[in-house]
Amino acid sequence: MTRGLSDKERLAWLRLARTETVGPVAFDHLLQRFGSPERALIALPDLARRAGRAAPLRPPPEDEILRELEDGARLGARLICACEPDFPHRLASLDPPPPVVWALGHYELLPQPGIAIVGARIASAAGQRFARQLAAELGQHGLVVVSGLARGVDGAAHEGSLSTGTIAVLGGGIADIYPPEHASLHARIAQDGCIVSESAPLRRAQAKDFPRRNRIISGLSLGVVVVEAELKSGSLITARLAAEQGRDVFAVPGSPLDPRAKGPNDLIRQGAILCEGVEDVLRSLSASPSMRERDRTWDPDEAANDLDHDALRERLDALLSPTPVSRDELVRATKAPTSAVMAALVELALADRAELLPGGMVAGV
Repeated sequence: MTRGLSDKERLAWLRLARTETVGPVAFDHLLQRFGSPERALIALPDLARRAGRAAPLRPPPEDEILRELEDGARLGARLICACEPDFPHRLASLDPPPPVVWALGHYELLPQPGIAIVGARIASAAGQRFARQLAAELGQHGLVVVSGLARGVDGAAHEGSLSTGTIAVLGGGIADIYPPEHASLHARIAQDGCIVSESAPLRRAQAKDFPRRNRIISGLSLGVVVVEAELKSGSLITARLAAEQGRDVFAVPGSPLDPRAKGPNDLIRQGAILCEGVEDVLRSLSASPSMRERDRTWDPDEAANDLDHDALRERLDALLSPTPVSRDELVRATKAPTSAVMAALVELALADRAELLPGGMVAGV
């Protein structure tokens, strides 16, 4: 489905996206299973009850969603739903895509070819200078620079690309300015670039929001450049997500005496593309194949009517543990159709007994 939405459809779409326990994976499956957000909303309480959820599952009231839409309109932002023609095609290729994004500023930058530059918040002066210069040169070659508006490397990358096109992806809403010292940079990006968030416009960022933010950073980009990062950092999570999404991963080498170089050096050891300047990025992009389309995770034509769905759901519940496992493994273990397995997993997620993770992974709760 790629079309504009009526006001009523948009309200239902956002309401389903904001429903507790309905993340991108469950949203994508519910939409394919029921055909519309309106029908999915009607089915949700019964699905959760059948799966054994203790408390009733209630989507947010319509007035709460209307307030979110009013907040975005007051800020001058635009809500773009995943089914709409203006939804960025690189994000749409993710499995699954975020159901919605808010965009403040020049949203026409979103589908343009982009490169993400990420790295340490406490970055060296040399690292910040490299990020700023690389961003400027990428912009001169017609590439939009994507980053996360954090301190250090992110801020330098935005500064270097403000005049040519930059996108800041936030964990909180588009109005959540963090760190506070980036208030001026936030305002300039809103004026000359684009600020993007999957969250409601006034939402304050929480720790759980940043993996989703990082997934959008890599999802909007053809590749991700890691400038400086310690071994356990959000930048390396962004690099891993980029690799899973089929994007190029670049790493800027550094001194083994600097802990901030350990992340990029380890990425190079694992096969990341060494980046010493803009030529390395451009050379790799010129040789990259076109982006693959995501596979459907739901096949409505699969014959699953003769299955004992309650038994399958309990079988899956027993197979799950806190260690994530792929949906394909669960299909093999149960010997059930993919569509039936996905239906049961969504019901378990709605009952808070499973967590559906991007990349086709599932964990028990």
